[in-house]
Amino acid sequence: MLAAAAPGDKSIPAQIAETFGWNGTLFASQVISFVLVALLLNKFAYKPILKVLEDRRQKIADGLAAADKTKAELANAQAKAQEVITQAGQQANKIIEEARAAASAVGEQERQKAVADAQQIVTKAREAGEAELARLKTELRREFGRLVVQAAARSTADVLTGDQKTRIADDSVRQLAA
Repeated sequence: MLAAAAPGDKSIPAQIAETFGWNGTLFASQVISFVLVALLLNKFAYKPILKVLEDRRQKIADGLAAADKTKAELANAQAKAQEVITQAGQQANKIIEEARAAASAVGEQERQKAVADAQQIVTKAREAGEAELARLKTELRREFGRLVVQAAARSTADVLTGDQKTRIADDSVRQLAA
């Protein structure tokens, strides 16, 4: 049988607890306090911070998507402008050929006059094509600048000042022009 411990004898865990000053009630209250603080921090600090970070990540993704869309629109506008120039060149060539045929039938003098007229038409057609291209580029730059400002405003709503946003838009337009 087990012999009962003498009143002065303490078990080894009790002796260790007494040596290091461990108090079970105090330890339990500290564990409960730690768990409460951890839960409160999780609810009121960690989760809101994660939500803000996720919102920021989404705004940046939206801004990048808008920039990609703008690039695609720019490429499309440049393709259209090139197509207009090509058509103007084709029409100019057609007019030149028609003018040459008519000029050879009328005579050398009329032929020279027709060639000069055809060259003027070509020049005007090229100028019109270049003017249309310039207009399309200007319109596209404005739209791109507006979209850049809008994307920057979304992704940096509270981070940048108005002057910084304007500078970013101007830099984007200059880079696009180059």
